[in-house]
Amino acid sequence: MTDDPATIKAQALADYATYSNPMKLRTLRHAGLEIIEGRREGARTWDVTGAEYIDCITSAGSMNVGRRNPEVIAALKDALDRYDVGVFLLGSKPKADLARKLAAITPGNLKLTMFGVGGGEANDFAIKLARGCTRKTGIITTVNCYHGHTGLALSGIGRDAYRRPFDPLVPGFKLVPFNDLDAMAAAITDDTAAIMIEPIQGEGGIHVGTDDYLRGLRHLCDERGVLLIFDEVQTGWCRTGRMFACEYAGVAPDIMTLAKSMGGGIYPISATVYTEELGEFLIANPFIHLSTFGGSDLGCVVALKAIEIMERERLWEAALARGVQFRAGFDRLLGRHGEILREYRGRGLMMGLQFTSSSHGPRMAQQLARNGVMAMYSGNEPSVMRLMPSLVISEAQVDTVLQALDRSMQAIKEQDSGTVVAVDEAPAAKKRRRPQRT
Repeated sequence: MTDDPATIKAQALADYATYSNPMKLRTLRHAGLEIIEGRREGARTWDVTGAEYIDCITSAGSMNVGRRNPEVIAALKDALDRYDVGVFLLGSKPKADLARKLAAITPGNLKLTMFGVGGGEANDFAIKLARGCTRKTGIITTVNCYHGHTGLALSGIGRDAYRRPFDPLVPGFKLVPFNDLDAMAAAITDDTAAIMIEPIQGEGGIHVGTDDYLRGLRHLCDERGVLLIFDEVQTGWCRTGRMFACEYAGVAPDIMTLAKSMGGGIYPISATVYTEELGEFLIANPFIHLSTFGGSDLGCVVALKAIEIMERERLWEAALARGVQFRAGFDRLLGRHGEILREYRGRGLMMGLQFTSSSHGPRMAQQLARNGVMAMYSGNEPSVMRLMPSLVISEAQVDTVLQALDRSMQAIKEQDSGTVVAVDEAPAAKKRRRPQRT
C-alpha cells in the first residue's frame, strides 16, 4: 500500500475504468472532472491530491446543509449506538417521528408518507399510487423532464436517449412541452391518472415553471379529475428560496416526492408524501409497495436532523440572499460575455447559465475545474451549465465562483478566436497547473 496521493488517485481512476464505468470516466475527463474526492467540508471539496474546489454540483442538490455537516454526522454516530437499518416490515419511532414531521411541513393536505431510498424509487411509488387510486393508466410528463432512471419513472423521462435502449417501456406515458398549459389540457383523456412535473426542471436545463402555470395545473387537475404530482427531489429542502418550490405559487399537489438533501448528504432516504384520501388505496393493499432500506431507522434519524438544521438556520433565506448575489454577478457576465452567454435562469440557488452552443457546457465544466470550481452541465441540455452549490456557501465563496465563471468564459472566447491570453488562475487550481494548448 502507498500513501502517495497521486498514486492513490491514479489507481482509483484505473480501477474505476476497469471495474465500473470506463465511458463515464472518459466523459468526466473531458469535462475536467477527473477528480477523486478526499476531504469534504461546507461548500468545498478537495481532490485526494489536495486541489480545492467549491462544489457547485452537490449531486444535483443533495448537500443543501453542506458537505459532511458535523451535526448530521453526530446524529448518525449517535444513532449507530442505538439502531441499525431496522426491519422494513415493522414500524419504528424514527419512522413515526419523520412521517409526522413531513406531514407538518409539507404544503396543503399532504399527510401520509411512503419511504424509499432514492428519488427514482419515490417517483415510482407516486406513479403506482396514482394508477392504483384512480384505476387509470395515463401519466403525463413534460419534454426534457427527469424523474429518475428506475422502472416506472424511466417511462416518463423526457429524453429519448435514456428510454430508447429499453423499449418497449411501460405504456400509458405521454410527453407535452413544459410551461404550456394548453398542451397539457389537450393531452388529458378519460384514462389520465396524473400529471407529473418538476416545479423547476433540473436535468432539463433549469427551466422554471411559472406561478401561473403551476396554479393552472392545479385548476386543470381539479376540473378534470386528475391527480397532480410534484417531483421536488431537486427543488425541495430550501434550494429555491422556499422550503418547497411549489410554495411560490401557493399550490399544493396531491402527491409530492422528496429525496436528495433529505438525507443531509450523509445517508440515502426518500419520501413520497400524499393526501389522506389517496391512502385509502393502501388500506386494502398495505403491502403493495415494499422497500427493504427505505425509511431505515438510521436514515430517518439523519433526515430529522437535516430538517432541524434547515429550519433553525432558515436556509431558504440563505438560498435567496446568495441567489441575489449570483444574479447580480450574472448580469455583469452577460455584459462581458454576451457572445457566448445567452441568459440565466433559476430561483434561489438552483441556477442555470444558458450558453449559445451545446459544446459550451462541457468546455465550461473543464475551465471551471481549472479555476477551482466543480460544476456540471445539464444532462438533457448540455448548453446549460448548472450551478447548485450548498446552501451554506458564503458571500466570499460566491464571489470566487463568479470570478471563476468570468475567467472560464474569457478562456472559451479566446479558444474560439484562436488566441491565447494569460489569465490568472484561482489559487486552488495552481496545485495542478496544466499547459495551455494553442
